[in-house]
Amino acid sequence: MSESVVLPELGESVTEGTVTRWLKNVGDTVEADEPLLEVSTDKVDIEIPSPFAGVVEEILVQEDETIEVGAVMARIGDGSSATAVPAAEPVLAAVPEPAVIPEPVAVATSMTAPEPVAASVTTHQPVTTPVATATQTMVPSIPAEPVTPPTTSVADTTGPGYVTPIVRKLAHEHGVDLAGISGTGVGGRIRKEDVLATAPVPASTIAPASASVVSELRGTTQKFSRLRKVIAERAVASLQSSAQLTTVVEVDVTELAALRDRMKGEFLTKTGNKLSFLPFFTLAATEALRVYPVLNATVEGDTIVYPEHENISIAVDTERGLLTPVVRDAAGKNIAQLAAEIADLAARTRDNQLKPDELAAGTFTLTNTGSRGALFDTPLVFLPQVAILGTGIVTKRPMVMTAGNTDAVAVRSTVYLALSYDHRIVDGADAARFLGHLKSRLESAQFESDLGI
Repeated sequence: MSESVVLPELGESVTEGTVTRWLKNVGDTVEADEPLLEVSTDKVDIEIPSPFAGVVEEILVQEDETIEVGAVMARIGDGSSATAVPAAEPVLAAVPEPAVIPEPVAVATSMTAPEPVAASVTTHQPVTTPVATATQTMVPSIPAEPVTPPTTSVADTTGPGYVTPIVRKLAHEHGVDLAGISGTGVGGRIRKEDVLATAPVPASTIAPASASVVSELRGTTQKFSRLRKVIAERAVASLQSSAQLTTVVEVDVTELAALRDRMKGEFLTKTGNKLSFLPFFTLAATEALRVYPVLNATVEGDTIVYPEHENISIAVDTERGLLTPVVRDAAGKNIAQLAAEIADLAARTRDNQLKPDELAAGTFTLTNTGSRGALFDTPLVFLPQVAILGTGIVTKRPMVMTAGNTDAVAVRSTVYLALSYDHRIVDGADAARFLGHLKSRLESAQFESDLGI
């Protein structure tokens, strides 16, 4: 008996999804909760687990096909439908019916085939035992081949659980045994970074520092993914519907950097998370949003909504594109809680384990452009939000410091904060006041009571 696999509800506002890839084929064995296929929605690409164990008997939706929530995608059963071999017709039916023989025929000595019945004969005569014996002697029955159940490869039974095809291919190319890798992804899942960190680098293949690896995409043509289409459409719509500009300030975070260096060891020991600058920026921005809620507003038609909570969207770079999971009610959380939640959301975003609702209801966005070494950029506001804060790389540079009436040049740790906003709702003065509050909070570095350890 087979059961149907339907496209489950993927979020409050998600009504359809596009099948991007089947992870199992017809005849494959699948366990309950094992990833069965990948589906792309307007908000996220997500793996759909199998709701029950069995054998994939039928796939009803092809890749790149879009279906509604609740539509049947596949059928899973005990394998009888997918692997059953049609029963062979009785051998006698395939052999011309012999003419009626008045006397038994000696099977052992007679090798002459009987003549077929004339076409005018329509009455089926019962076949006597001697005739059946003769027929079986002339046309031996071919036994049906035994049906063997689907076999599972060694990699599937002894490997580290489900591994994405990209990671498995990368491991094969680098000669890495996946069974010997401890994954750093969600639930111990192996990521491509784990494979690259384990892969041996022969001395003969080490390229000079100036050499660069040529991308496999060079010279190819690819279709837009569903996620990339959604990002493109939203970006263009946001630019066409809003008046965007960016204000940038420079912040001296020397004292904050010293606090971070002093506490990062203890923080890691007590929380299990690394102490980066991002939780400090998130906390300080959340506090400033409570003072200047116009930056935390959202646009709904011709009205401006000022939420009573601060839901901070965190931009995360993935192989599929930029996604923004949401830290909800950030105002009630300390540095340790923010660091843990940001790390968890980022890991699950990269491992394609987010739920669509975790990408919804953001009221303000933070993007850490400094993670790739950028001083600053002019981030794009995505409606219905009205503002986004870009944090550049924290770097040391000479600055003029004034003590009393004396100026001196000193090496300081600085960062550029770039605030893009919708000028229809937010004035330049509002942006300047928000950034001034944020700058003052970060430069004071009074976060000891907010660490949460």
